[in-house]
Amino acid sequence: MWLGPEEVLVANALWVTERANPFFVLQRRRGHGRGGGLTGLLVGTLDVVLDSSARVAPYRILHQTQDSQVYWTVACGSSRKEITKHWEWLENNLLQTLSIFDNEEDITTFVKGKIHNKSDETRARHLPGTFRGIIAEENKNLQPQGDEDPGKFKEAELKMRKQFGMPEGEKLVNYYSCSYWKGRVPRQGWLYLTVNHLCFYSFLLGKEVSLVVQWVDVTRLEKNATLLFPESIRVDTRDQELFFSMFLNIGETFKLMEQLANLAMRQLLDNEGFLEDKAPPRPAQPHRNISALKRDLDARAKNEYYRAMFRLPRDERLDGHTSCTLWTPFNKLHSPGQMFISSNYICFASKEEDGCHLIIPLREVTIVEKADSSSVLPSPLSISTKNKMTFLFANLKDRDFLVEKIADFLLKTSSKQPGDNSAGRKASVMDPTPESSPAPQEASEQPASPTASSGGCQSSLAQEAPTASQGLLKLFRRNAPMEDLGAKGAKEKMKEESWNIHFSEFGRGVCMYRTAKTRELVLKGIPEGLRGELWLLFSGAWNEMVTHPGYYSELVEKSTGRYTLATDEIERDLHRSMPEHPAFQNELGIAALRRVLTAYAFRNPTIGYCQAMNIVTSVLLLYGSEEEAFWLLVALCERMLPDYYNTRVVGALVDQGIFEELARDFLPQLSEKMQDLGVIASISLSWFLTLFLSVMPFESAVVIVDCFFYEGIKVVLQLALAILDANVVQLLDCSDEGEAMTILGRYLDNVVNKQSVSPPIPHLHALLTSGDDPPEEVDIFDLLKVSYEKFGSLRADDIEQMRFKQRLKVIQSLEDTAKRSVVRAIPGDIGFSVEELEDLYVVFKAKHLASQYWGSSRPTAVRRDPSLPYLEQYRIDAGQFQELFASLTPWACGAHTPVLAGRMFRLLDRNKDSLINFKEFVTGMSGMYHGDLTDKLKVLYKLHLPPALNPEEAESALEAAHYFTEDSSSEEALQQEEGEGAGNEDAQGKRGEEKGTSPPDYRHYLQMWAKEKEAQKETIKDLPKMNQEQFIELCKTLYNMFSEDSMEQDLYHAIATVASLLLHIGEVGKRFSAQPGRKSPDGAPGKDQPPAPDPPQDPARELQPPAVGDPQAKAGGDTQLGKAPQESQVVGEGGGGEGLGSPSQRLSDDETKDDMSMSSYSVVSTGSLQCEDLADDTVLVGGEARSPVAPSRSGGSVDADWSISFEQILASILTESVLVNFFEKKMDIGLKIKDQRKVERQFSSSSDHEHSGVSS
Repeated sequence: MWLGPEEVLVANALWVTERANPFFVLQRRRGHGRGGGLTGLLVGTLDVVLDSSARVAPYRILHQTQDSQVYWTVACGSSRKEITKHWEWLENNLLQTLSIFDNEEDITTFVKGKIHNKSDETRARHLPGTFRGIIAEENKNLQPQGDEDPGKFKEAELKMRKQFGMPEGEKLVNYYSCSYWKGRVPRQGWLYLTVNHLCFYSFLLGKEVSLVVQWVDVTRLEKNATLLFPESIRVDTRDQELFFSMFLNIGETFKLMEQLANLAMRQLLDNEGFLEDKAPPRPAQPHRNISALKRDLDARAKNEYYRAMFRLPRDERLDGHTSCTLWTPFNKLHSPGQMFISSNYICFASKEEDGCHLIIPLREVTIVEKADSSSVLPSPLSISTKNKMTFLFANLKDRDFLVEKIADFLLKTSSKQPGDNSAGRKASVMDPTPESSPAPQEASEQPASPTASSGGCQSSLAQEAPTASQGLLKLFRRNAPMEDLGAKGAKEKMKEESWNIHFSEFGRGVCMYRTAKTRELVLKGIPEGLRGELWLLFSGAWNEMVTHPGYYSELVEKSTGRYTLATDEIERDLHRSMPEHPAFQNELGIAALRRVLTAYAFRNPTIGYCQAMNIVTSVLLLYGSEEEAFWLLVALCERMLPDYYNTRVVGALVDQGIFEELARDFLPQLSEKMQDLGVIASISLSWFLTLFLSVMPFESAVVIVDCFFYEGIKVVLQLALAILDANVVQLLDCSDEGEAMTILGRYLDNVVNKQSVSPPIPHLHALLTSGDDPPEEVDIFDLLKVSYEKFGSLRADDIEQMRFKQRLKVIQSLEDTAKRSVVRAIPGDIGFSVEELEDLYVVFKAKHLASQYWGSSRPTAVRRDPSLPYLEQYRIDAGQFQELFASLTPWACGAHTPVLAGRMFRLLDRNKDSLINFKEFVTGMSGMYHGDLTDKLKVLYKLHLPPALNPEEAESALEAAHYFTEDSSSEEALQQEEGEGAGNEDAQGKRGEEKGTSPPDYRHYLQMWAKEKEAQKETIKDLPKMNQEQFIELCKTLYNMFSEDSMEQDLYHAIATVASLLLHIGEVGKRFSAQPGRKSPDGAPGKDQPPAPDPPQDPARELQPPAVGDPQAKAGGDTQLGKAPQESQVVGEGGGGEGLGSPSQRLSDDETKDDMSMSSYSVVSTGSLQCEDLADDTVLVGGEARSPVAPSRSGGSVDADWSISFEQILASILTESVLVNFFEKKMDIGLKIKDQRKVERQFSSSSDHEHSGVSS
C-alpha cells in the first residue's frame, strides 16, 4: 500500500536492499523470507512481541536523491507480489519524469505530492500541507467508503486472513496482544477474535505458533487467576486446554470472548448466525482500533442489559444513558443514579441495588420541560404523565441535548399507532394491526382491567367467552364475603390496604416507583384481587399488551381450525392441566387454555408447544383474561425463562447446572451425596420448568410465582437451596435415589399457605405421604424468608455469568449426545469403527456449519429445525459433498474427481432434495473403503449407471440404487430413542413404493425390513448390464484413478488389456443378442444370417497406455480428439434393445458439461480418427483406424446394441493381479480425517515450526 512520505534517517538498519535505481530503493525486512541468520530471528521476534505501532510490513520502497542522506518511505507491502507491483508503477510512471528535474529538492517535492496516499484518512490529517498532493491513480478506487474500519484495523484484518487462510466473509472483531502458555513457556503474540474463530499467532526466536479454534467447539471459557497462570483466560475444547495471559485489558477481552462464544452456542441451538446490526449506535469519535463489529457487539450487550433490567420488549434498543438524580417524594430525597433513554421508554435505576427503579413509557408522557437551575438543583428536568404523576430529574450534564432527543422520540411516538412499533419484533405469524386502538390514557388509568384498552379489538369468539374479560378464578369462586372467612379474610384485607397505601405513596401502574418496600410487600403475598395486575406490571407484559391491541384476537382467528404437530400435543395435555381445579373440569376453562396455547404456538413456531407450558398457562388464566395470560406467557417464554420451552429444554438444563454449582458452594457435603445418588438432575428440572406448580400445593406455589415475576429466576434458585437445606439431615441418610425423592416429595407436599382465602385444592403428590405420619407443615412465607436470609446474596449479574458458563456445558453435552445417537443409528455392517464414525460426523457437521458462516445462499444455510431427528438436522449439498469427497476419498481421480463426486452425490440423494444426511454420506464412504474387491467394484460399477430415479426409468434406477438401501430399522430405533414422533419420511416413502399401501401391522413391518436386508445382500447377477457409453465412462474413471499410484504404468497396461478384452466380449455378446427379423446397423440381416467374417467395427483394437510424460493423457483423456454431431451425444430412448437388461439412459447434463473429453470415447467412431491419433493419444474406441474419408457408422453414435455385465468386468479384472491388489489394498481414513479437520479448523491446529536457515 502507498504511504504518506515519512522521513527515515537510517535506511539500512534491519533491512536488506533488493532493488535500486537513482531515485528509489526496494528493501526487505531481515528475518523475512529465506535465511536471515541470528539477526533475522531477533528482528522477527521483535516485530511480533512489540505493540502494533512498532510492527512493520516485510517490504518497503524508499525515495532517495544522490546528494541527500535522508530517505522517505513511499510504499510498503506484505508480499513480494504487492511491492513489485508498486515498484513497476514507479518505474513506468515516474522515472522518466524525474530525470527532467535539475533540482533535487524539486524532485523530492514532486515525489511526495505524487505518491501521497489518502487510504488512511486519520494519518492524512496529521501530514504537512505540502504532502497533500495527488493520489496515485491506481488507488482512486480503493478508498474506504462511508464509516469503514480505520486503516490500522484493516491492516490487522488482512494479516489475519493471510496468516490463517480465512475467506473474505470471515470478519475480524478485535485483536489483542497477549501470551499463550505452551507448556510452562509463555509465547508472546497476537490474539485475533473473529465472528467464528479464535486465532493466535506468535513468532519467537525462529519458532512459530499458530492456533485456530472455532467458537462452536469451545466447551469452557473462564477468567481465573492461579499461581501458574496469573490472571489468565482459559479456553477449553474437547481436545485441549488453552491459557492466555498478559493482556492489557483482560476484562474487555474476556467480555468480547463471552459474547462471541454465546453467539456460537446460539447458532448450535437454533441456527441463528451472527447478523451485523444495521444501525448500531456510533460514538462521536470512534477509537481508531475498534471495528464496527466490536461497536455492534458492545451495543448489543448494553441493549440486553437494559431490557433485562427493566423487563422491556425484545425490540427495544438503548439510545444512551447519563448520570443524574431523581427526586423521590416517598422519602424526600434526590437519589443518584442513571437515566436510560430509548425510542419508547425513559428509565431510571439508582446506584443502590435496592434503591429505586422507574419506567416511564413515552406514550404516557404529556409534558417535558426544563425547570430553572439553582445551586441546590442544577439542570433540572420535569416529566409529567397522563395519570398526573410528575418526575423531577436533576444534575443532567447535557440537558438541552437530552430534551431535544426526548422531543424527537415523543414526536415519533405520537405520530404512529400503538401497534406500529412492532416492526422490529420477530412476530412469527403476523404483525399487530393498528386498527381501533384505544387512547393510552385509558390503559394507564385502569391498570387492573387491561381488557378495557383492547376490548374493541376482540374477535367475536373472544367477546362471547367470559374469559375474555376476567380470570377463571372470579368465574368459579364462591363469592363469599371476606367477613365470613375469619382470620384469613382479615389478613387478606390488610394486604389489600397495605398495597393501596403503597400505591398512594409510590404510584400505581407502569410508572410506579419500585423500591425495597415493593419487594417486601411482594414477599408478604399479593392479594388475589391484585395478582393479575401486578404480574402484568412486574413482568413487562403490560407494555407489550398495551402497544399491541388486537394482536391476540387476530392470532386466535388465524389459528382456529388449523392443525399442526403443536396443536396435537396441546390437545393431549389440555385435560392434564390442573385437573384438580374446578376451573379446568369444564369446557370453559379448557377452551380458554386451548386458545392461549394455540395462539402462542402460531406466534412462535420455533417453540410451538412444550410440556409444562400447559401447567403454567392454566395458572395465568386463573388470575387474568385470555389476552393477559397470553402476554404473560410471552414474557415467560421469551424473556424471563429463555430457552426453557424448546424441544431440548436447554434453559432449564442451564439453570439446573447453576443449581448444582450453587449447591456445591452453599451445601458442599450434601451436594456430594446428591451427585452420587443422581437426585439433583431428577428433581430440579420439574421445579424450574413449572415454577414449583407441579410439585407443591397450588396455594403455596402461586406465592412463588408472585416473587418470580418481581425478582426473576433468583427466587427459584434460592428456594430450591432452602428446600435442600431444610432436609439435609434426612437426605444425608438416604441410601438410594428413590428414598431421597420420597423425602423431598413429602416435604414439598406439606408446604402450605395458611393465609390463602381460596378453598383448598387437592394436591396429587398427597399419595407420597400415605402409610407414614406426614412431616410437619411448613409455611410458604417462612420458607421464603429463610431462603432470603441464607441465600439472598445471589445477584442477577452473577446468575447471568453462571448461565453463560453452564450454557457452554449444556449445549456441547447435547451436541455430544446427538453425535452418539447418530452414530448408533448407523448400521453395524457399515465397516467404520465408532471412533471413525464420530470423527466423520465432526467433519460432516463442520461442513454444514461452514454454510452458516460464509454461504448464506446455500440450501443448507436455511434455518435448521431442531425438532427434526438428529440424523436430519445436519445435511450438506452437492458442493459441500464434493469438497469432502475430494479430501476423503481413496479413489483420487485428479481433474475427474468432481465428476465422480457428483455421480456419488446423485446416487446417495435418494429423496432428490439436493441434500444428503450423515447416514447417506457414511454409506458412500464405506462403499469405497470397506469390503472386498467385488464390493468396491460394485460401487464403481453403479457410479456409471444412471443414478437418478426418474419416473419413466424407475425400474432400472431402482435396481441401480439397491446397494444404498437405507436401514430403516436403525432409523426407527433412533427416532424412538429421541422421542421425536413420526418415522423417517425417506423410509416410509420407500416402503410406500414397494408396497403401495400402508402396512397393516408390525409383522408386516418386520417382513419388509427382512426383505430390505435381503436386497442389501444382492448378488452380482442382480446388477443391470452396462452399455458401451457407460463402459467408456468407467474406463475413463479408472484411467484417472491410477494416475497418482506408484504402480501407475503397470496399472495402465493392465486396464488396457482388460478393456480390450471386454470390448471383444461385448462385440461377441452383441451378435448373440440380436433378435429375429431385425437388421443389424449396417443393413445385414440379423440373427438368421451368419456373422460376417470381417465386421466394420473390429473389437480387437488394443488400448494403448499413455506416455509417462504426457500430462493430457494422465488427466484421463481430456484432449478432445474429434467432434461429433450434437445429436449423437445422448443415447436415444429405446435404442438399447433387450440385451442391455434395462432401458438405455440419457447422459446427465452435468457429465456432458463437466468433461468435454466425452467425445474422445463415447461419441467418436472409428472412421473419424486418423492413424496418427491412435499413436499419439490414449483412445478407447471399438474399431479399426480408417481413413478420414470413410463414413462413420451410424453417424458417429455409440453402438446401442453393445453391452457388458458386471460378472464379465469382474472376471476380466481378476485376470490382472495388479488391479486386484489395487482394489484390495487396505486404506486408512483416519489420516484423511485429520487433514480435513485441520482444514475445517475443528480443533486448534497448533504448529510449532523452527525456521531453517539459522546460522551461528
